[in-house]
Amino acid sequence: MATKLEVSSAFLSKVENGKKKPPQEWRDILIREYNLKPNDVKELDRCMYEAQNYDSIDISNWKDSDRMMMLSFARKFSSIDKNRLKSFLESELDDERKI
Repeated sequence: MATKLEVSSAFLSKVENGKKKPPQEWRDILIREYNLKPNDVKELDRCMYEAQNYDSIDISNWKDSDRMMMLSFARKFSSIDKNRLKSFLESELDDERKI
């Protein structure tokens, strides 16, 4: 695949692992090189959109306890009371301004 996309295998690996975003030019190359059908193109477009608009935070260098806390927070994010979270973040921001 790296050869067809005219990139290094290292760069392709970074894209596959979410460390780099796939170039938009890949869309047409993938469609052509893999003879994608309309449903496959639709799925490719969805995946490309997600990859282009996905933000990530590198927590690989964090302490295990901090990483586990962040992952736990992320798993429960949808069920957290957003008003309480907003109040907490505002108070944290106020504390940072005092420093």
